[in-house]
Amino acid sequence: MGRSWVLQDRFICFPVLYSLNFSEVFEMHTAAILQFLKKHGQHLNSEIALATAIPLPRVRTSLSDLSSRGEISQCSVTRFTDGKPVEGILCRIAGSIPPRTPGRKPSA
Repeated sequence: MGRSWVLQDRFICFPVLYSLNFSEVFEMHTAAILQFLKKHGQHLNSEIALATAIPLPRVRTSLSDLSSRGEISQCSVTRFTDGKPVEGILCRIAGSIPPRTPGRKPSA
């Protein structure tokens, strides 16, 4: 198994294993993304890419695969940062409900 260093986006070096085929690398990305979402909850695709050091196009491909398998829920969102729209995909584990916030709740 040969190992080499390849220069990626933003000048970050990642090791590349030449003995792995595309489907094995793709599964590694989906597993890492799924593990990240289980640990940290709901996040945008750009936040997942930064946290896992996986390029954004590969994150988007993995998210669409996970969504088609029913493992995650995703929706398109537009957030406004300094008045500029930023579009992204918001993802979470399918079937999980975020915990209630602490503190007093209004009575009905």
